[in-house]
Amino acid sequence: MKLQDMIGLAVFEVEEGQEVGKIVDFIVDSSLTILGIELESKSFFANHVKIVAWKDIVAYGEDAVMIASKDSIQKADTDQIPHTYFLGKNKLKDLQVVTATGTIIGRISDVYFDQKMGNTIVALEISDGLVTDLMEGRKWLPCSEEMSIGENAVLVPAMSEERLQKAINIVNG
Repeated sequence: MKLQDMIGLAVFEVEEGQEVGKIVDFIVDSSLTILGIELESKSFFANHVKIVAWKDIVAYGEDAVMIASKDSIQKADTDQIPHTYFLGKNKLKDLQVVTATGTIIGRISDVYFDQKMGNTIVALEISDGLVTDLMEGRKWLPCSEEMSIGENAVLVPAMSEERLQKAINIVNG
């Protein structure tokens, strides 16, 4: 499942079945683990956001996300959020992916996670520019424990280039 596909999904609390908002972003830590979701907020200039910790998500699917109760919604200071997927100053989307040997692989266009594996990001979808995307398609890079999010790039092991090429060959048959 792609994080991009979940942006805009309705969030319901299961106690009363009431819609409490829509997902606008995801909170991620530097080891590529999803910590929670950010809900829409009426104030654009506040330095607080409404979040729900991943542990408070009861279920999620193609159409909606279910949380335990309204009490699951917390306010967080934007400066305390390590990384986000889509919005803010520390976002993953469009971040460069660089190998330990200094090769730029491309930029993150989306992030994949496996519902069976919980909140662990399993792969990055990487764009190498519009022309390359149209001619060759986007690349899919499996995540590993050695990957980390830096201030200006996601750092990946040098052999990620080989893993990326294998993933391309598998996808293209």
